[in-house]
Amino acid sequence: MKKSKETVCVHNTRDYQGANTPIFPSTSNKYIGYDDNTYPRYFNTVNQQVIVEKMCQLEGAAAGIVFSSGMAAISTTLLSLLNPGDHVLISEGIYGGTHKLIVEEFERFGILFDFVVGSNSSAFQAKLKANTKVVYTETPSNPLLTIIDLKEVAEFAKTNQLISVIDNTFATPINQRPIEFGFDVVLHSGTKYLGGHSDLCFGVMVSSHDLQQKIYKHSLSFGGSLNALDCYLIERSLKTLAVRVAKHNENTMEVAEFLSSNPSIEKVYYPGLKNHDLHEIAKTQMDGFGGMLAFTLTDDINANEFLDKLKLITPSLSLGGVESIICQPSITSHVKMPESERLKQGITDGLLRLSVGIENADDLIEDLKQALS
Repeated sequence: MKKSKETVCVHNTRDYQGANTPIFPSTSNKYIGYDDNTYPRYFNTVNQQVIVEKMCQLEGAAAGIVFSSGMAAISTTLLSLLNPGDHVLISEGIYGGTHKLIVEEFERFGILFDFVVGSNSSAFQAKLKANTKVVYTETPSNPLLTIIDLKEVAEFAKTNQLISVIDNTFATPINQRPIEFGFDVVLHSGTKYLGGHSDLCFGVMVSSHDLQQKIYKHSLSFGGSLNALDCYLIERSLKTLAVRVAKHNENTMEVAEFLSSNPSIEKVYYPGLKNHDLHEIAKTQMDGFGGMLAFTLTDDINANEFLDKLKLITPSLSLGGVESIICQPSITSHVKMPESERLKQGITDGLLRLSVGIENADDLIEDLKQALS
């Protein structure tokens, strides 16, 4: 029986007597008489596998791996798929940690790269090389909520025999499932919406069996595995993913509309708004527009003073929790990006990234209103 994403979130993938998967914390397991040598660093314990099975159902994937962080998932995946001399095409405007990995580490490994500005296949085609092996993108992007045309980019990758990889953190599989549009590998920083309560750090990769095996082989050496207790809490969090994301979607639309009408706001970045440059594309590939938005203050509003005046929304790192938090990307998520590159992308000191929680939307709007006054 085909199950809805809401039902998949709630129910176990395995039949245990209890409503929850038992915790198997042992790091020493018998091997004689057993088909597999079970060991946490092999990513094959029960608690690790049930997370992957649920994420595969949600994303429409065949296999996957759960990692100890989003960056462990991203770095292990890319370094497993690329060899010295290979070239990768990367969307401009990706998460600052991923940008740092690429510009600071890839050269040491002899991996070549180009950043691509644009939402469709023609932008990627312009920088295609004979040694290009991978296309890497992120949509909506962090922090400017740029949208990539999933179908076009996936078709471009397939036409040119490239592996397409996407960071789906901001959207979650509730709002967007890139594999349905032809993408090969989907990544998540589960620390954000999948965990959803600002208390877990993990990452997820899902793909085909063949690609999972290729990445798995290298992951054994990189060691980014996760313990059973965290896995238990992750599975608990996934049960409420669909209902949380629905509320995030609803609240963020209301907040985005308020900010768009406020004279102290220069620009709002949210794909759910009709004036977003790529709203029409977002509509074709997203079931909801997510819980993240960004906005730029007008020159007469000091960002630090605005943040100090907030009473309910907390200036804090990360995103995707049930509580609303806000940050200045220029000194947080993208602080390691060179200033010239940040400014080129529009990440100024007046740009703020807001992770809208599941509180009452009117309360959030009132807090923003008084801080802007």
